[in-house]
Amino acid sequence: MSESIERVHMVDVTNKMETEREAMAKGKIRMKPATLELIRRGEIEKGDVLSVAQTAGIVAAKETPCLIPLCHPLLLTNVLIDFSLPEGADFIEITARTKGVGKTGFEMEALLAVSVSALNIYDMCKGIDKGMAIENVRLVSKSGGKSGVYVASG
Repeated sequence: MSESIERVHMVDVTNKMETEREAMAKGKIRMKPATLELIRRGEIEKGDVLSVAQTAGIVAAKETPCLIPLCHPLLLTNVLIDFSLPEGADFIEITARTKGVGKTGFEMEALLAVSVSALNIYDMCKGIDKGMAIENVRLVSKSGGKSGVYVASG
């Protein structure tokens, strides 16, 4: 007689209430100041780095359950990707905001959007700066659902 062993499973959200939910994630991609200046001036050979990264982040958020196997498919009602390029800095800060109505949160969608945006920046600039580093991808805040509001400290 064999024993059934359940190794993984999706969380059953059947009985959860649908609520409006939002999540915000941030991360950075650190690079040589000269690379950042080329991005600012639109002189990267492959094209408009931030437009491609923004589009890729939005697509990634929409494809989250295809890439993170135990995530539920969610109906995103909005995905915003913003970039901050501080003067004199050696990084781009990426912020992703995801929003929708559902039975589970949109945190993974926001985190994946930041990560894929950063990876696209890396891809478009790797020919001139292979030492770029993706750093500090994290959930900054989320709202909605049973657990309510979360705001990261620091």
